[in-house]
Amino acid sequence: MDAIYARNEATAAQVHAALPDAPSYSAIRALLRILEDKGHLQHRCEKGKYIYMPRQTRTAAGKSALQRLVETFFDSSAPKAVAALLATSDAALSDQQLDEISAMITQARARRKRHERQ
Repeated sequence: MDAIYARNEATAAQVHAALPDAPSYSAIRALLRILEDKGHLQHRCEKGKYIYMPRQTRTAAGKSALQRLVETFFDSSAPKAVAALLATSDAALSDQQLDEISAMITQARARRKRHERQ
């Protein structure tokens, strides 16, 4: 999906070329077919070649994947997911990043209060 999102659309050959240590070309084609069957991709035929494109934006796909991840691994608990993210050694967040997260929390509280008033 990364190879396709990076180009907005791609042929199987372009996906194959974009992957380091790529499996065989036929394996790439099979994977693209599976992703299409699952609704992640669609294609059009141009000069006998299938050109694959995502069915949803990268942002929308990311939100959907994150929601499934939180449901599966964190009992649908956003606080548990955030706590796990903050506890990982890879998440050495800068003061600016922490300020951004804090601002997002403030915005979420304001949205909730607006909804409660309605």
